[in-house]
Amino acid sequence: MDKIRFYNFINKLIIPLFTGSYIAGEIESSSRDLEVALGKKNSILLKPHKTDEYRVILKRGQPFKSFEVNLIRAILEDTTLVMNNEITNPIYLQKLQHFIIEKALVESITETGSDTIMGIITCLEKWSARTYEGFNVAMGIFVNLSSSPENENAVTYNDIIEKDFFARLTDGVSSFVEFDKKGHLVSYVNLKNAKSAPTVSPYVYDRVARSCNDKRVGIVLTASGDILIFYARQLMFAKRNGRWCVYSHDEVIRLLYNNVSYTAKQIRRAIYNTALDCSFGYKGACIVYLNKDKTREALVHIDGADILSEEHFNIKKEIELEEAGKLYNIQYAKRIKNDYDCSYEEFLERNNCIKTKAISKIISGKKFFELDRTLLEELVAIDGAIIVDFDGTIIAVGAIIKIEAGSLGGGRLAATKCMAKYGVAIKVSQDGVMQGFSSDKHGKVKQIFNLG
Repeated sequence: MDKIRFYNFINKLIIPLFTGSYIAGEIESSSRDLEVALGKKNSILLKPHKTDEYRVILKRGQPFKSFEVNLIRAILEDTTLVMNNEITNPIYLQKLQHFIIEKALVESITETGSDTIMGIITCLEKWSARTYEGFNVAMGIFVNLSSSPENENAVTYNDIIEKDFFARLTDGVSSFVEFDKKGHLVSYVNLKNAKSAPTVSPYVYDRVARSCNDKRVGIVLTASGDILIFYARQLMFAKRNGRWCVYSHDEVIRLLYNNVSYTAKQIRRAIYNTALDCSFGYKGACIVYLNKDKTREALVHIDGADILSEEHFNIKKEIELEEAGKLYNIQYAKRIKNDYDCSYEEFLERNNCIKTKAISKIISGKKFFELDRTLLEELVAIDGAIIVDFDGTIIAVGAIIKIEAGSLGGGRLAATKCMAKYGVAIKVSQDGVMQGFSSDKHGKVKQIFNLG
């Protein structure tokens, strides 16, 4: 693989798998160096062949983990084999690359049960394209990686997964069928009393993640046709919209806001978890997390009737009265003064702000990270944006953002990019895609992650 093709390989196959990663240059290399190895300062060093005299530096904010190094190594080895055979048909090549990534993802978790897991995924992909009694099928399967006894007469996954009766055995949320690493049927598993443990997962699959340690892999087919893989008590990979996604949870949480205080980490984690819940609940959302010094600027884009906090309403009131004093249109200025020259309670009453009153009562002054995950998912799914101040205070729910003229994209995307100038903004599409945006030191909005 020459240098141009190698850079294309990194940009097209590797960087999309690892959120926040980017090429940070090259260094010299010798034949003693491995093709894939951990580097300094959160980097991985890559080269296509042992004899190449350069290595590409791939960096991101979080350290790369050992399974990620193994994953890249496996993808590179198999891709090199394919390219050495000089396959030029683009459709065939694309299918091979898809298989290479799928195989590498599974083998980065385990080698001993990888054939079984790959076989199960193939069976579930067939189910994702069919229905049972007119309904889409959801299924849950565990693969136990512990040692398994020899049993020539055992029922295997090949015997039963594609049979019609299997469509109603499990739901992929609370009920699972377990196989051993050789594919032999072991048992039925009910997760109603799953052991409590910290997880990183969509909330609906929390019990699944809790049940998947380093000796058990969970594979879920959702009714939407997604295939999810759980391991080490977290969602590791998901095949959505026809492609595999690696969930680098810690890296996305870091990207939300680079602050080291404990409370800020709590807020960032709660925001990420909520976005994840909306993504796998197929609910559109816009979540904005403001920088400490940008609250006043952000309030310009938010209607006073959507503001839940008296403190933030008073800032908005000050902004509006100040702007009214600059207007040449006396009648319009007078109307603004009449609207805002009152207390917060009077403003809500005058404008009949039922939604704002109801949501204020529901959240009862709690901060974003103090609310129940189910409630947060429902609040975020309300049409409009949820605005969270730097300390976790919820400024608005279901806010219609006043965007600049000439903004591109759909309404939710335009609103997300508009508010990204003041912190970090996440857009969740109804097809499950999560996109994060922020601005650089020059105020230019850029995408910082794309998942799903």
